[in-house]
Order: sequence, then C-alpha cells, then structure tokens
Amino acid sequence: MKVVLYFRIKEVRWTVGDDELRAVQARYPQVEFVRVTEESDLPAALADADVFFGFHFPPELFGGARRLRWIHSAAAGVEANLFPAMVASDVVLTNASGLHAVNIPEHALGMLCALARNLHVAQRLKAEHRWDRFAAISAGGGFRQLAGSHLAVLGAGAIGLGLVSLGQGLGMRVRVMRRRPERPIAGTDAVVGPGDLHDLLGWADFVVVATPLTPDTHHLIDTKALAAMKSSAYLVNVGRGEIIDDAALIDALRNGAIAGAGLDVFVQEPLPADHPYWTLDNVILTPHVSGYLPDFFARAFEIFLGNLDRFLAGQPLANVVDKRLGYAPA
Repeated sequence: MKVVLYFRIKEVRWTVGDDELRAVQARYPQVEFVRVTEESDLPAALADADVFFGFHFPPELFGGARRLRWIHSAAAGVEANLFPAMVASDVVLTNASGLHAVNIPEHALGMLCALARNLHVAQRLKAEHRWDRFAAISAGGGFRQLAGSHLAVLGAGAIGLGLVSLGQGLGMRVRVMRRRPERPIAGTDAVVGPGDLHDLLGWADFVVVATPLTPDTHHLIDTKALAAMKSSAYLVNVGRGEIIDDAALIDALRNGAIAGAGLDVFVQEPLPADHPYWTLDNVILTPHVSGYLPDFFARAFEIFLGNLDRFLAGQPLANVVDKRLGYAPA
C-alpha cells in the first residue's frame, strides 16, 4: 500500500522530517510512504497511490489516481476536497476534526475579550501616544462585561462546543445554532436550527461563526442577518471567510449597524493590502492563525496514524466526512 504525504496550502509549506519518516516507516513496514515537497512531483506520486494525506488533493490529478481509496485532510475544513469527481466517487474523505477543540475557541474568546474591553482601541491610542479614557471606554459598543451577556455560537462541532464550555465558564448565557436542533447541548439556554438564525442574532451580544463552509452556510451572514443583530453586538469569524458576505459586513461596520468584528478567516488569503477591512477601526484582524498550535503537525499526524491503524485493520475510520453535507457529523 502506498501513502502520499504532501502539505502545501497557500503560503504554508511543511514536510515530514527524516526522523519522523523513518519512524513511521518502521511502524508500518507494509506501507510505502512517499514524501512529496514539490507540486511538479505529485502526478507521478499519485498515479499509484492508495492514500493521500495533506491539506488539499489537486482536483486535476484525481482522474489519474486510479488506486486512490482514501483522502485524509490535515485540517478540519474540507471544502477544497469536495470537488464534483471526489464527491461522486467511492473515495473516503476524513479530516482532523477535534484537533482545534481548544485553541480555536480560545482564539475566539481572546477576540471577544478584546472587543468587549476595546483593547484594539487602546492599542490605537498607544500608537498615537494618547491618554484618553473616554475614547478607550466609549468606542464601539462601549465597555462590556462578558458575564451575563448573550453569546450565540453558530456551529456545534468541536470548535463550537469548545466555545460553549468557555462561555459557560465566564458566566455567559449561551445559545447554539446547529443543523439538528433536536440534539441538546448541556449548559446552553437553547439549541436552534438554521430557520431561527435571525431570532438568535437579535438575542446575542456576541456572535461567533464556527460552522464549516457548505452550500448551506455560504453567505450565512448576509445583509438580512446583520440587520437582525443589535447595533451594540460584535461578530467573530473563525470558520471560513465565505460564510460572511464581505460587502454586507463592511457596510454594517461603516454605518454602525453592529459595533465591530473579529476576523481570522477571509475569502482572499493573504488579505489584499487594499482591502477595506484593514482601514476599519472597529475590526480586529488576525491572519488565519486561530488554528495554529506549536505542535500542530505532530497532532495532525497522530490523528492520521490512528486512522491508518483502522484502515489497515479493515475497521471503520474516525472523522468520516459526509461528502454531501460537507463535514464530519459528530
């Protein structure tokens, strides 16, 4: 059996080290592991591959990978691997669901805290060498206390559930939107379905987008959704950029329809230097780093190897993606 290892996505480039490769080869002597670092070497490597482990499988090479049986994504988000030929095939897709159950919720919480206490405004005042208590306190929606406030979490995967736990711990009232609202979540005020999105947004002081990107969630946050939010509310996105209609959000931020936003993911990455988000004072930006961990690849590799054990034993795989839903159901 042949496994191709290829990790390249936008400006991120990683490879399995020599020691790691030797260790995994010794652990699985019946498996040939092929490490690919250059895109030009992929067609030949994939031609007789059984398994692909990486971020994105190149759609144009799918037809030539005639032995392929399984693709494992090193990330939780899999939308780039759901091209038509893949979806229609018998190739199994799994992901790294659970890898970010702690760090991405913590990143989102950091944004909530910064927005609630106007830390982004304080940083701007610092850059201006300006002592201005009123500006620091009153900007945007004004200083906010998280305890007792309303947190709406969109998505009930590992990240969404991690946010529920953190919100509870801070004394926030938490409600969650999920595709199957009949499945309760401990400690929440309510679990609602997509049909109740606008009511949920109108209730919330803070909204965190943590859904996967699917046809159903593309532009989930649009003009109507933003109009349903309080003018004092904040929006945080740690899901995918395409879940938010950028033009609608920019207009809402400029006109004070919502107080501000914390954004880690974008439609275009890297975010172009002339993008309006850079110039909006009520926005906190981070460059798609909420998923970063110092030992990210070691953890991602262990998730894959756990599934490889199952694959070799003929057992059901973990984190199998429903290719028509676009995510791995919990």
